[in-house]
Amino acid sequence: MSERIETVVLDSEGLSAWITQDRKLLAMLKVFHDMGAELVVGANTIVEVSHTRTNMPRLNWALSRIKVEPVTEHAAKAAAQLLKDTGLHGHKYAIDATVAEAALRQPKPVAVLTSDSDDSDDSDDMAKLCGNQVRVIPL
Repeated sequence: MSERIETVVLDSEGLSAWITQDRKLLAMLKVFHDMGAELVVGANTIVEVSHTRTNMPRLNWALSRIKVEPVTEHAAKAAAQLLKDTGLHGHKYAIDATVAEAALRQPKPVAVLTSDSDDSDDSDDMAKLCGNQVRVIPL
């Protein structure tokens, strides 16, 4: 990864991979850490990754090391506007839109680590939501 990244936003897949200590993700996080990038997650992503099998101590440890962005009324309205602007709608895209909105507010250059990649069924939803202002990195 030659380009400098200032901020890295994790979606639910990224946060889950960190909790489960996925080797690929940990290697990526080391590269970002070495370049001084700040890690960010949206508050509702915490809800999305929490279930009965979630290692809660590990989740809490990860959260203590990253910036958690709240989903305020202003952020929710901006995320809704992103959905409207891209022609996406419904619960399937709601959290992705809040992740994208949080990413767009971070110090640039910004990368989003996401499961929403070119080879997924949803193909480029995150790229549509973020436009060309955020680098989308598939997991």
